[in-house]
Amino acid sequence: MNPFPPGADEDTPVFVISVAAQLSGLHAQTLRSYDRQGLVSPGRTPGGGRRYSVRDIALLREVQRLSQEAGVNLAGIKRIIELENEVDALRGRIDELTEQLAAAYVAAEQAAAAIHKSYRHDLVPVRQQTALVVWRPQKRG
Repeated sequence: MNPFPPGADEDTPVFVISVAAQLSGLHAQTLRSYDRQGLVSPGRTPGGGRRYSVRDIALLREVQRLSQEAGVNLAGIKRIIELENEVDALRGRIDELTEQLAAAYVAAEQAAAAIHKSYRHDLVPVRQQTALVVWRPQKRG
């Protein structure tokens, strides 16, 4: 069952900054700072207000965990996030290429089957024998 409203998912920006701060356990000013530093980039309303998604809240919690529990500085956290995003993008590309390769295999098998269907069926295999056949054309004369 999808817990989101129709047309929404975990990337849909719905939470105002005060709610996002409460859900993430951080101060609203900290969220603004993280936005300025590019750690978490929430969606924006037409008026410029920040709107955080469920994914943004999870990322805020991860930033807090890395900072407080693992002792990683904000620059390190930003690099970790960039690398994780790159890995996700590469995994997506691998999935795309895997699908393309599977489709190419299917196409190759279909092409081979079509070629085999075009073979003449009046030809029959002959047992291999050891024999020497000499053909000499008749002289025209």
